[in-house]
Amino acid sequence: MATAKDTSTFFLEADAKQFDSVLKLYPQAIKLKAEQKTKKPEELIKLDNWYQNELPKKIKSRGKEAHMIHEELVQLMKWKQARGRFYPQLSYLIKVNTPRAVMQETKKAFKKLPNIESAMTALSNLKGVGTATASALLAAACPEIAPFMADECLQAIPEMEGSDYTAKEYLNFVNHIKNACDRLNKEQNGCGKKWSPHMVELAVWTHNIVSELQPELLGREPARANGGSPLPSDESNLEPPSTNGKLGADSVNEDTTTSCTEDSLDKAASPSPASPSDSDSALSTPRAKRQLEEASSAEESSLGEAPAPATAAPPVAKKLREATH
Repeated sequence: MATAKDTSTFFLEADAKQFDSVLKLYPQAIKLKAEQKTKKPEELIKLDNWYQNELPKKIKSRGKEAHMIHEELVQLMKWKQARGRFYPQLSYLIKVNTPRAVMQETKKAFKKLPNIESAMTALSNLKGVGTATASALLAAACPEIAPFMADECLQAIPEMEGSDYTAKEYLNFVNHIKNACDRLNKEQNGCGKKWSPHMVELAVWTHNIVSELQPELLGREPARANGGSPLPSDESNLEPPSTNGKLGADSVNEDTTTSCTEDSLDKAASPSPASPSDSDSALSTPRAKRQLEEASSAEESSLGEAPAPATAAPPVAKKLREATH
């Protein structure tokens, strides 16, 4: 069993058996996160089921012409913001993309895999898609290569604390995750499940959430959580739960998707300097930034989240960087 309370220690030192025991806690972890964040936790749980299971299978079913459609991109952003911080501006930007642009750019990106850097550059052509959002698209399309760049996972890697969410830093993140995969797979010597980057990312995310919200779970055999997401399968996706009806793109109310992880307003994923993206331009004036901060504060207050403890205000430059990544 994995008993390390520190997620960095778990990531660097845990063996395959410990990783496996933590990964089995994923249903409970997503349920704990959902209950902490919204008044309707079942909505985040449904979104997570869709992202972890339905979307990867849908993309794979399109074969050599694998791509995503506009409805799926909007739904993915809802999932990402339900897990993290909700920004109305980002939700608007993602919807501005035309169906044709979404299909063309995602098809172009997926064809460039396993070259992650080239795929990220293609995805940066979509409005509202920055580095972390692009990583979510790639993790859904190719979980055996690309992990999702979640804040909880970045926090487990000392060298990556305070990430600016650039494509270069994502590639560094991928290398750290792949090193963990190699360690776990070498230890198993062909026996047991084959660890993929997405599976490692899910285990690290789970450890971070559980150690914060219910640490006593880390020292005992995990039990299936009622209403939680299902366990990851050997294919690095999640097996579908028995649910009635299909989750549509508009089935989740954005007003319930709030909290405080992952990148919020993404900057362009291209590794080379470029002109400001649409998301950056939308936030380029002091007035726009102030309105965004007020909208975000009002959104979080409307969900009845517990107020965060008072902390010293970060430097202005850091605030602006965090508001636009």
